[in-house]
Amino acid sequence: MTEPLVQITGVRELAHDLVVIPDRRVQLVPNIGLIGGRHSVLVVETGLGPRNAETVLKFATEYARGRKLYLTTTHFHPEHAFGARVFAGEATFLLNRDQADDLKVKGPGYLEMFKGLGEAVARELEGVELARPDLVYDREYDLDLGGRVVRLRAVGRAHSRGDQVVRVPDADVLFAGDLVEAAQFAIFPWFPPHDTDVSGTRWLAVMQRLAEEGTRTVVPGHGDVGDARLLADVRDYLRLLRDETWARRDSAMSEETIVEEISALMIERHPDWAGREWIEKGVGCLCSEHPA
Repeated sequence: MTEPLVQITGVRELAHDLVVIPDRRVQLVPNIGLIGGRHSVLVVETGLGPRNAETVLKFATEYARGRKLYLTTTHFHPEHAFGARVFAGEATFLLNRDQADDLKVKGPGYLEMFKGLGEAVARELEGVELARPDLVYDREYDLDLGGRVVRLRAVGRAHSRGDQVVRVPDADVLFAGDLVEAAQFAIFPWFPPHDTDVSGTRWLAVMQRLAEEGTRTVVPGHGDVGDARLLADVRDYLRLLRDETWARRDSAMSEETIVEEISALMIERHPDWAGREWIEKGVGCLCSEHPA
């Protein structure tokens, strides 16, 4: 595995005072956003562990030029949120309540699980202390950065129990986290019996709503920044995955056969997409949600 390091290269300006540090298609590196207003700057995502978060904080401090810093994350998974402790005393950390609960309850288990992914990952997670948010909201929060309001919205259980999207209305930009990946099969963290919070049916409903609302620019959790077609791509994939899984489930096929057939179908449809291993996880999740 390539070292999962955030690098301040290729920083892309999406609108005035709104930039993205790209993931460079490196595994376990998220797209990271900075959204500025007159008096404050919001950082979206921390990177994996303290060293990456220090890189992000240094860049954010220089970018802010004395403005107040806020931090939020789209969900609790390690590459998105496990550097938040580095921002303590430097930024106000705000989250939706379900995500805060995920970080507290499930964070320690994910820390140990990710350490087992290899030396490069374990090295970045060394010394991680899970942070507690300074500010918690329930469903909606409008953050005034000074002449620019950013809308934080908890979407409910989907990729995780506490997914959040971050919308910048004046720039028509949406930070979607791992609800959306570009040129990659949807990541289903389906690990029964340890973690079954991901819901394919609820995720599809969220994507249908986001696609209807639309936006000019979408920042996915991983992959290249795109437009509203990214929302439609995920919606259409999840719908097809559900329909094909349930049709085979109705015919009493074994789950192993369902996985084989659907994997072949999806790879044929999207031969250039990464993350083929997540198709099987998605099938397993949707089998569990099949209406009896």
